[in-house]
Amino acid sequence: MEILRCEHVKKFFPMKGSKKSIFGKPDMVKAVNDVSFVLKEGETLGIVGESGSGKSTLARCIMRLYDNVEGKIELLGKDITHLSQKELRPYRKHMQMIFQDPYSSLNPRMTAGEIIGENLKNQGNIHGAELRQRTLETMELCGLSKYHYPRYPHEFSGGQRQRISIARALITNPKLVIADEPTSALDVSIQAQIINLLKDLQDELSLSYIFISHDLAVVEHISTKVAVMYLGKIVEAGEKEEIYHHPKHEYTKTLLSAIPISHPGMRKNK
Repeated sequence: MEILRCEHVKKFFPMKGSKKSIFGKPDMVKAVNDVSFVLKEGETLGIVGESGSGKSTLARCIMRLYDNVEGKIELLGKDITHLSQKELRPYRKHMQMIFQDPYSSLNPRMTAGEIIGENLKNQGNIHGAELRQRTLETMELCGLSKYHYPRYPHEFSGGQRQRISIARALITNPKLVIADEPTSALDVSIQAQIINLLKDLQDELSLSYIFISHDLAVVEHISTKVAVMYLGKIVEAGEKEEIYHHPKHEYTKTLLSAIPISHPGMRKNK
């Protein structure tokens, strides 16, 4: 089953402080420039590239957090590229996002239970005891307990905050989850726990992931397909084994050569 299809997606931003050209248009930053791919049910597409390559901008285009996006974005066979926010509302529950920073993405004035349940409350007519029960079930699924329900974000560790973010994304039973560098702000040991949690949830709930990261070792562990972005374009894409063992593009080879080796006695040609 096809979950997401992107065809020739583009998102340009006017360059701040730039002078208009002779045609009356300002210089543009081509953050996402002609990106196309297909994501099927149960797959994980790892998007890698250095900072500024357009990974997060692409994620926000898919989520329709940016308007005036060119090209075509299909979710579950429906073109959502130019839907208004009101028309897009029924499709929001099918696609959710886990943001990079678990510290700034949670409302400090709300409890963990309120943060997670708010997403479901906004999507339907679920309130009261039913909402609380659904929230507790989702929290348990993500490794949180009833004890955490009334507590505020400042009372949690970084890993626990990210679990709250994951629970907030999963409570609407989405088909697609976009994880924008969900482990980059966490300790290495906690990163492994979050990655394993995401993999277990994918197997249990048949989720499709877009996993964005600059850490190629993490992407190799979780992904089935990999797309390499450079200056707003996908320069190479394919099955994980093909990309990691037989890279064709020079930029991909450069990224792979930068992966740290855990053994102190080994060296890699860069």
